[in-house]
Amino acid sequence: MEQRVRASWRLELLHMTLIILFWNGVRAQIRYSLSEEQKDGAVVGNLAKDLGLDLRSLKERGFRIVTTSGDSLFTVNQIDGMLNVNGKIDRETVCERIIACIINLKIALENPLEIHYVSVEIVDVNDHAPTFPEKEKRLEISESALPGARYQLQAARDPDSATNSVQQYKLSHNDHFRIEIKDRGEDRKMPFLVLQKALDRETTSRHKLLLTALDGGRPPKTGTMEIIVDVLDVNDNMPVFTQDVYSVTLKENVPVGTIVVQVNATDMDDGTNGEIFYTFGSDIDSKLLKLFDLNSNTGEITVIGPIDYEETNNYDIDIQASDKGPVNYRLTSDKSITIKIIDVNDNAPEIEVTSFSSAVPEDSKVGTTVALISISDLDSGVNGKVLCYITEDLPFRLTPSSQDNIYSLVTASSLDRETVPRYDIKLVAKDAGQPPLSYVKTITVQLSDVNDNSPEFSFTPYSFYVMENNVPGKSLFSVSAADHDLDGNAVINYNILRNFGDESKHASFININSENGEIYALKSFDFETLKTFQFHVLASDSGFPSLISNVTVNVFILDQNDNVPVILYPFSANGSAEGVEEIPRNVNAGHLVTKVRAYDADIGYNGWLLFSLQEVSDHSLFSLDRYTGQIRTLRSFTETDEAQHKLVILVKDNGNVSLSATATVIVKVVESKEAFAASDVINAVIDEEENNVTFYLIITLGSVSVLFIISIIVLIVMQCSKSTDYSSKYLQDMNYDGTLCHSIQYRSGDKRYMLVGPRMSFGSTLAPGSNRNTLVIPDRRRRDSGEVKMILIIKSEGVFCVWSCFI
Repeated sequence: MEQRVRASWRLELLHMTLIILFWNGVRAQIRYSLSEEQKDGAVVGNLAKDLGLDLRSLKERGFRIVTTSGDSLFTVNQIDGMLNVNGKIDRETVCERIIACIINLKIALENPLEIHYVSVEIVDVNDHAPTFPEKEKRLEISESALPGARYQLQAARDPDSATNSVQQYKLSHNDHFRIEIKDRGEDRKMPFLVLQKALDRETTSRHKLLLTALDGGRPPKTGTMEIIVDVLDVNDNMPVFTQDVYSVTLKENVPVGTIVVQVNATDMDDGTNGEIFYTFGSDIDSKLLKLFDLNSNTGEITVIGPIDYEETNNYDIDIQASDKGPVNYRLTSDKSITIKIIDVNDNAPEIEVTSFSSAVPEDSKVGTTVALISISDLDSGVNGKVLCYITEDLPFRLTPSSQDNIYSLVTASSLDRETVPRYDIKLVAKDAGQPPLSYVKTITVQLSDVNDNSPEFSFTPYSFYVMENNVPGKSLFSVSAADHDLDGNAVINYNILRNFGDESKHASFININSENGEIYALKSFDFETLKTFQFHVLASDSGFPSLISNVTVNVFILDQNDNVPVILYPFSANGSAEGVEEIPRNVNAGHLVTKVRAYDADIGYNGWLLFSLQEVSDHSLFSLDRYTGQIRTLRSFTETDEAQHKLVILVKDNGNVSLSATATVIVKVVESKEAFAASDVINAVIDEEENNVTFYLIITLGSVSVLFIISIIVLIVMQCSKSTDYSSKYLQDMNYDGTLCHSIQYRSGDKRYMLVGPRMSFGSTLAPGSNRNTLVIPDRRRRDSGEVKMILIIKSEGVFCVWSCFI
């Protein structure tokens, strides 16, 4: 029956072919052949040429497609008469499964009208691959099936025709199956799977086959389908582990729950006889049960405790795989698992000071060992490699020893305790792990003192001012020296150098407390005898060997009002002064009777003398100049005035406690005209000279007063803040005439002033080391030019200001 159907189908196909060929031969004038899948605009043929038309005729007449079975598939170019493809032609879409795919076109020419027939054959191209209705085919075949059993499979389909359709099938190589092809006609070939060797599930429980369909193209295209054959089995096998050896690595400190390894065992049996569960071996160490857990279903071993490489670096665990058959018939397999722990850089290095000198002499040589440092790290390999170093720039360095991880801390440069008494040395140990871990340790090195500093005096030189008439044995002043060393090296003893030539000849006047530098006078000083002297103080520390230094001390004696004015005229041996002056009765008012002369051994205010009338017989006759001591008449004598008058003159200095002396002058009035005349001439000359002196004195004192006031104003405005710093000496010899003051000194609150007047030219400074408002008077330079230099010194709140001018 099948053969008859196939023969009938072939006769029908031949008949259709003859009809098509006949139609083409009768009606077609032009025939073209075109492969499918041509691009849009591809040239099919040249109609103008095939019809014998030139370009001029073509332009005048024109083409158009009148009727066609595929008028949308082609176009005619009116310029050159080319027949072109319009779009992409797919034979399988246009002709489906027709063997000969021919498209007929009816072309019309105008002026005059002509009809031409054109046939275009679409030639098949192998552009489709065979495909199966399903990608995977599953079959279940019992292992008891006999060879020769056949199993029908679905055929593959290919849209291409003729030889480009499916031509053959191939089965992947295997020992149990082969493929057979049955031809069903109409391009249909049916495949069958044939068992050619008995199956054994214990050997292979599943067979995977690949069926490939090939068409007749050149090269052929293929399609595949996977065939899975499951073999039904009988329970007769024990579990078998998939690996002969289980050896894994595990990093220490992994988190709890980390999967270490998954063991897997298989059982060739089916059903419950092939199901596997896992357990630890019966003799496993109890410590392992605290670190690892085994999933009985999946065979996964997970971490449940801390894994520390430094404690144990390797574990061996016994595992059992059992099937779920009847209890008495269960089959079991054993396997040992090795877990190797990998070190992680989880331990920071440690620094241990094995030998340490906490106190190092400051004069230690470069390279002196201060401490021995030991470095350790519990990690291994690269993680245990440690580098030690000092973080700061210090006069110390680390020197590696011949032994691993042993360092010596040594001095790298000279030390000075007075500059830096101690060092906090920060040692850092860092390993080579990733990421690196480090440890910091600070050690303190104290520098012990060495006697390498001499005592230093607070000032050099010292200058002190001492009031005369001091009390012997009482402290006058003190010197002080400091030593930057410590303890006994800084304990200072003071001594006076008494064999230092002429400069120390007055050192016998004083003594010094060797412990605190207090200086005492052994005698009372007299300004009028000794005004200044110098000596040297030696300071030595208590170190070994002892270091010394010395300083010069300048002592200036200050004047005190301890001298009573001395009257030169008139004078008597009993300490009082008395004299007799004779003057004519006819003298006029203002006549100079006499001049009382006196002097005071003191200076300044203490030596500035003032004269006054303490007693007089007639106040209307005589006057006394307060400053010069001149006695003059106030009016002319009358006949009723007495012939003799007694004047008591009081001479007083200007000290804080004023001292004074008195002089008595007896004035006798004489009637002799010759004496009168001579006396008048002499007195007139004297009077004129003294008037001139008085005039100049008044001008000088007035100038001094004005300059003094100006200086006070200037100093207050400028708020003088710098003190002068001159080396100073005391004025040795002073010019003094007995009446004119040399200097004025006075205090106002916390201020002290000295005003130096005529005939006494010197400057003043404050000694740098004084804390007693001490005034230092520099060298006096005597001025023969007649200049008068006035110097003003003011101290306020520890600040000295100096101002001077020449008159």
